[in-house]
Amino acid sequence: MTSLQTHPELPENALIVLIGASGAGKSTLARTWPDSQILSLDAMREAVSDDAGDQEATADAVDALHLILERRMGRRLNTVVDATNVTRAAREPLVAAAQRHNVPAIAVVVSTPASVCVERQRPRPANRAVPKDTVLAQHKAMVHSHPKLKTEGFNHVVFSDSLYRLLPLLKSLSETRNADLGRDGGDGLGDLLLVRKIFGPEILPMWRWKPGSDVAGGDRVAEIRLGQMHLTLALRTDLDGKGDIGFDVMVPCPHDNECTAYAWAPAYSVTCLFRALNGDLDGHEDIVCTVHGPHENNDQDDDPEGRADLEAQYAEAVRA
Repeated sequence: MTSLQTHPELPENALIVLIGASGAGKSTLARTWPDSQILSLDAMREAVSDDAGDQEATADAVDALHLILERRMGRRLNTVVDATNVTRAAREPLVAAAQRHNVPAIAVVVSTPASVCVERQRPRPANRAVPKDTVLAQHKAMVHSHPKLKTEGFNHVVFSDSLYRLLPLLKSLSETRNADLGRDGGDGLGDLLLVRKIFGPEILPMWRWKPGSDVAGGDRVAEIRLGQMHLTLALRTDLDGKGDIGFDVMVPCPHDNECTAYAWAPAYSVTCLFRALNGDLDGHEDIVCTVHGPHENNDQDDDPEGRADLEAQYAEAVRA
């Protein structure tokens, strides 16, 4: 059996400073450690300005990162700093914090080719894409920094491609999955697994099953509620008579504004929930009223491809 080796020289608790240009893959590597151990400069920018790409917020973000780093070093906790860190000025306060608390500092050089770093900017949102000249300058600074890192106070200097991080990542993901399924001796998510798969984990804290509710013709009923706003959903266990499982969301009757009967529309994703609560599904052709029956909408579907894509995503989610 393969041992959970991370690198021969990586201490169990250390300051791990990732060094590389934008697009090098630092955040991908950082995510192989637990979330609580990662200090991301982008995340700090978002925390102080609501925009991870707001460069004007960088100074405040750095201050916040240094403050949290100092507290973590004081507790001698393993900490990964996810930022470019290509200049000595950026690295010095990080190393100093580790030295103040006698924590080993590890420099991890993410030496992805400059051309790849530049190419990876293309699909990024406009506020997150870094100009080519800046990326090339960062890469050049990273290359020039490497021979000097030991003299800056780093205890070890390693290249990212020498690390053994895939195995511990898969171990962590496996443990999380087994906990969700109740295979770790706990209760697991149980009947919320399908809810999370279709609507996402953020919905789970607001999800409540409604035992004894008869609004869905005998099918199981749930409610999503936050404050004064809520949605009612029905778990359907035989969609289209094919045995498929999914959810409907309660919407107004499309036939009669005065109708108080229950009407339902398919809910393929969290987008459907948003559209239902926002009124965007009112009058949708797939609505079925328990009194008036299906809604016959003679208007052309304004987004047939989009609807088909949602249906395909939903079908795939149920099969997975």
